[in-house]
Amino acid sequence: MNKAIQFSRPPDRQKTGFTLLEVMLAMVILAFGILGVLATFQWADEGLHLGANGMRAQAMVESRLEAKRTSTWEGLLADDIDGDGLPEVLMHDDGRNGDVQAGDGVYTGSVEREGIRLVWTVQTERPGPIANAGSVVILAKASYPAGRGRPREISMGMLRANPRYIGERD
Repeated sequence: MNKAIQFSRPPDRQKTGFTLLEVMLAMVILAFGILGVLATFQWADEGLHLGANGMRAQAMVESRLEAKRTSTWEGLLADDIDGDGLPEVLMHDDGRNGDVQAGDGVYTGSVEREGIRLVWTVQTERPGPIANAGSVVILAKASYPAGRGRPREISMGMLRANPRYIGERD
């Protein structure tokens, strides 16, 4: 009863692994997959950069409006951009440096920082000196480059009344 255990060998196959063609095809498929992932990362990075520019532009607009809101009426046309206590920009209604027309009651200031151009205006209700105005409209607009050279703009504004105004109302 002593039977010998015999192991059967699998039949001989012609293939025992992957061919060179199969390995090369797998590498090409993998390369296309990796390129797709890298393109997605690049697209996401560009979107994050554009979003950061938009947030920076919005912060600049809000900051300029807040500075105008908290300044004295007499200091409304002087801007301390870097916060050192000295005004760097003095707004004029002279038709130069971004001001569209002289004597129209629109005082303009501008600055460019990190590729973002910020322009703000103080407009009296009627042409004349700002000290005689009952109120002003303050507008701030930031322009920045978006993807593929397309410019984008963020604009905000507010109305501010002269606390010392004495005069006739229309």
